This record gives sequence, C-alpha cells and structure tokens, in this order.
Amino acid sequence: MKKLNIIYEDNHIIVVEKPVNIPSQGDKTGDIDMLTVIKQYIKEKYNKPGDVYLGLVHRLDRPVGGVMVFAKTSKAAARLSEQVRVKDFKKKYLVVVNGKMEEQKGILEDYLLKNEKANMSKVVKEGTKNSKLASLEYEVLKYNREIDLSVLKIDLHTGRHHQIRVQLSSRSHSIYGDQKYGGRGHGKQIALWAYELKFLHPITKEQMTFKILPEINRTWKILEGITEI
Repeated sequence: MKKLNIIYEDNHIIVVEKPVNIPSQGDKTGDIDMLTVIKQYIKEKYNKPGDVYLGLVHRLDRPVGGVMVFAKTSKAAARLSEQVRVKDFKKKYLVVVNGKMEEQKGILEDYLLKNEKANMSKVVKEGTKNSKLASLEYEVLKYNREIDLSVLKIDLHTGRHHQIRVQLSSRSHSIYGDQKYGGRGHGKQIALWAYELKFLHPITKEQMTFKILPEINRTWKILEGITEI
C-alpha cells in the first residue's frame, strides 16, 4: 500500500486515511490490512518491544476509502466504542449514485437482513427475524444530467452491514462501481468514501472533527466544481 497518511496522532488515538481496497483488519485473504500497518508504524516509531496494542473502533468495507480512528490504549478503545454504541460517534460519506434523486434531501429507513454466506444484505419487511433497522440522511450535492449520476452526502445514523449500498440500490440508485449491488461502471472503483469523522476525544472530551476528501480521479471526477462539502 502507499505510505500511511496520518491525519492526527496523540498518546491515545491515531486518525488515518484508509486507502481503497485495503481491509480494515486481517481477513481470510491474508492481504495487508490497516491494523497491521499501523501497529508496525507504532512499533517502529516508538521502539516498542513485543506486540503493540491497537484497538479497532469501527470498520470500512475493503473497497471503501476514507478517514478512520484507531485507539492506542484499551481505555480509549472502550470509550470510543461506547460512543459508537450510543450514537455519539458520527460518520459522513460521499457517494456517486445512478440517476436523479426525487428529493434534494431526505431520510431513508429500512429493515436489513444480512446473509452471512453471501456476505450481502437485503431490505426486508419490518418484523423479519434477525433484521435490523437501518437509517441514514442524505443531501444531493450535484446531479450531472449528461452521465445521469448524482453526488450525495450521507450522514449515517446506524452502522449496518453494507447499509449505504443496500439502501440506495433498493431504490434504483445503486452506487457507481458497486458490482455487488448492481451499480453501473462494472470493474470500476466503487464511488463510496468516508470523508468525515466526529467524536469526543476519549480522554480530554474535546469535540474532534476530521475530514478528508477523495482524490479527484476517474471515479470522483464528478466532484469537480463542488466548492463546499
């Protein structure tokens, strides 16, 4: 992977940019992952002997890039995980979707059921066994009529499996480059990016906000001309 991009670091937390196509943590592929990369960085920088502690507070799907925070102590990990649990840990995403949204902004709510075997989720009726409520808020930043694609800003209220991908594709607004859920741009990089994290520092309780935008490349060319995100 490319050189680790550290956005912020202190004795308790480290905030980094996760590149696309790198797992958040080790998986069955055995490919290099963010947890391992950051542990190695800490080990080398601070000459730490033995195994380095690093807490995984949240995850991003492998093909999705963006901002992530990791905990450098078990106390920080526990406090950040509690913020995730009580929904004080805020995540915002940018996404390019097929077509034009009917409303400029809105809230999408669905019940999702995860299929472990297929590693996919689907929208089901309320009351379906093992289903979970998924909620997100969106705002349209731009619609390009020529290519029939829209850029949305997503404020995630819940953190369900493949939530953004499933909720949008179920409304015929699949994400560009999302092969799993029927997106256009087959073989292209999925246009989903975690651009903002907001949480209270686990020790100082200071409100912290970190933002990083995707590089303007073929996937994100549509962002050109958007001045405020």
